[in-house]
Amino acid sequence: MKRRNFIGMLGATGGLLASAPLVASPAVIPADAARQKKRKADREMKADLIIAGGGIGGCACALGALRNGLSVVMTEETDWIGGQITQQGVPLDEHRWIETHGATQLYREFRSALRQYYKRNYPLTDDAAAKENLNPGDGAVSRLCVEPKVALAVLNAMFAPYISSGQLTLLLEHKATCADVDGSRVKGLEVENRQNGKLLVLTAPYFVDATEMGDLLPLTGTEYVTGTESKKETGELHAPEVGDPENEQAFTLCFALDYRPGENHVIDKPENYDFWRSYVPNLTPAWPGRLLDLTYSTPSTLKPKTLGFHPEGGRTGNVMNLWNYRKIINRHNFKPGFYAGDMTVVNWPQNDYLLGRLVDVSEKAFQKHVEGARQLNLSLVYWLQTEVERPDGGAGWSGIRLRKDVMGTEDGMAKYPYIREGRRIKSLFTVLEEHVGVENRTLVKGKEAAATCESFYDSVGVGSYYLDLHPSTKGDNYIDLPSLPFEVPLGALIPQRMENLLPASKNIGTTHITNGCYRLHPVEWNIGEVVGMLVQFASKKHVTPRDVREKKDLLADFQRFVHLQGVETKWPK
Repeated sequence: MKRRNFIGMLGATGGLLASAPLVASPAVIPADAARQKKRKADREMKADLIIAGGGIGGCACALGALRNGLSVVMTEETDWIGGQITQQGVPLDEHRWIETHGATQLYREFRSALRQYYKRNYPLTDDAAAKENLNPGDGAVSRLCVEPKVALAVLNAMFAPYISSGQLTLLLEHKATCADVDGSRVKGLEVENRQNGKLLVLTAPYFVDATEMGDLLPLTGTEYVTGTESKKETGELHAPEVGDPENEQAFTLCFALDYRPGENHVIDKPENYDFWRSYVPNLTPAWPGRLLDLTYSTPSTLKPKTLGFHPEGGRTGNVMNLWNYRKIINRHNFKPGFYAGDMTVVNWPQNDYLLGRLVDVSEKAFQKHVEGARQLNLSLVYWLQTEVERPDGGAGWSGIRLRKDVMGTEDGMAKYPYIREGRRIKSLFTVLEEHVGVENRTLVKGKEAAATCESFYDSVGVGSYYLDLHPSTKGDNYIDLPSLPFEVPLGALIPQRMENLLPASKNIGTTHITNGCYRLHPVEWNIGEVVGMLVQFASKKHVTPRDVREKKDLLADFQRFVHLQGVETKWPK
């Protein structure tokens, strides 16, 4: 694997260069902190807010702070902002009411801008151009499936005025390496330029961790958890009897394919193809067979289920055509002949990587598993091109092409792995399964009370999604449970001890189980946007985020503040 394809892979485990003690995982290899301290920073930079991580939560956090007058420095270890939807290549995962409610106003404006980008720049058919809720890819997973570069273009446009005015400084290809911490406060953050190795010290009254794995938590000594909690710890119905901090959901390295009928784009046989061709996941309950197969475990029942596959996008009998699942370009939405075939993103059961984790591991282990995921992907491509069963009885589709340009990398893989589960803060309040899961809530509250979601007095957002957990690194099969539309409690966004460090990604106060519904695009956006506003509000009032939650008048003022800026905090009855 060429290092340039994965900007920031070295040190991407986050905790490897920490200057503060780690608090969660004994598997972490200690950093050479002394070596770091000997290096002198090349320059310093100050702002009202420092955001580490330019993913969805980081971008929303920056926008929430910028529109309220704060100066912001945001770092991103790759050369693309946007996280899940851009550098990781994951089309929007959303709930069924997203077109009208259940997200912040700014998030819906982002979605509208995605559609307008296609209507303004692409040769759509008249019918497609006339659709108010255009879905360029018509992917089954979402009402809005778009190319990663389009999402990147829209986000860059949203930031352009702030960058031009100097209110926002965006540091691409910069990675946090260590932190200056005084008790419960972060004083400064040292970041390294991934291209030239130069160091920069960032100082501010507030710091936000919007990284994909919660990198700042070990760097700052912030208490956190990883993996599964035990039933004794959380009381959750579906928690295991014994917790395991290394038992996390699989990560996925996404990539894009298109189809060119009549052409031959078969790649060379991958070096690990024979291994992956015969690999059977070791899961409980058992996976139904080989990973490279059209049969997988139905997430909700764990019974075997067979999928269809046809890269021309047509029907495959009475089963779902896997090609259509995360399709980002439907050629029929564009002028005839503009696209020879459809384009799809591969984030399927067949390329979930189960042989290792990326959180709190050594640099060598991180790179080993990312390369393993790359080899799995190449093997999946080759299998689709040469062996997958065709409806006509043949095998393979030679016209399937790996679209390297879509992800902006030399090998066609996403710039960064899609990490479903990273470090989670130990927060003032932890969201449990009984707050969102239908079955657990019924047991605790009774059938009538469980018909509605938990109403949090400190709600600062809303979301909705199944409790959707992919197979895990320690052998759990899917955990897929019905859930209720939920609220985002402010207490889950505030660490127990740290005063000026806040989370803005998948690192909030959830459990292994509830992370399964709080990790999706619109929820991460909501969390980030509210955190950006919380920093401005607390700074202006000269109080701490904890004060905002614990003092009734301040909380009411803050909830009004976010309401006025388009943040929903309750679901309609």
